[in-house]
Amino acid sequence: MSHSSLEQHRAHWPYPRIIAHRGGSSVAPENTLAAMRAAKQNGCRGVEFDVMLSADRVPVLIHDETLDRTTDGNGNVAETRWQQLAALDAGRWFGAAFAGEPLPSYADAARLCLDLGLWANVEIKPAAGLERETGRIVASMSAQLWRTAPVAPLLSSFSTDALEAAAGTAPELARGLLVEAIPSNWRETLARLSCVSLHCEFRHLGVQQVGAVKDAGYALLCYTVNEPEKARELFGWGVDALITDRVDMNP
Repeated sequence: MSHSSLEQHRAHWPYPRIIAHRGGSSVAPENTLAAMRAAKQNGCRGVEFDVMLSADRVPVLIHDETLDRTTDGNGNVAETRWQQLAALDAGRWFGAAFAGEPLPSYADAARLCLDLGLWANVEIKPAAGLERETGRIVASMSAQLWRTAPVAPLLSSFSTDALEAAAGTAPELARGLLVEAIPSNWRETLARLSCVSLHCEFRHLGVQQVGAVKDAGYALLCYTVNEPEKARELFGWGVDALITDRVDMNP
């Protein structure tokens, strides 16, 4: 993003304030197309999901580096080819009603977001050692998949290497830095990566930190907020958006 467009973006938060965590993970298996449909059905306008690379470098939606928790497969995602991943059941673990729900490719997830009118916070979730490659591939695909969309996604990551690679590949896409607790060097890091937002775990956040981040011109997101009372408090502090498992939450 150019300096002028970055400053304009920072002036307001143009995205939904309530964002469904991993699609709609309280009512459907996380990081699946079913979860995104559930988020939409429950009134959410934005979703967050994780993207990792397969062995043959196809971006897929999954949180863990291993397949065991959320599919009927096993082993490492980064060592499994897309054809094998596409055949897995990513829904039965959540409930019998979702048996046969596939592990989706990023391309399929993006197309569904566009079809449903959902905005996306795309978390670049690289397997160890694939930080820059994941950042490059996800950014490149994001620019292509959303090239005609009225609102582009926001790319976020805990990996500064992934964000740096994403910035070099698709500088026009907005980026957010994910942290647990806000580090002392947050200003320098956000500026270096030309991020528009900082995303932190709400339990580590204080009202003075909110003021500092907002005064510096950045948007602030909190995860994973599931209590309406806490959501109202955070919004009262000036937090811009919340990521939640509670797709029905209306603080």
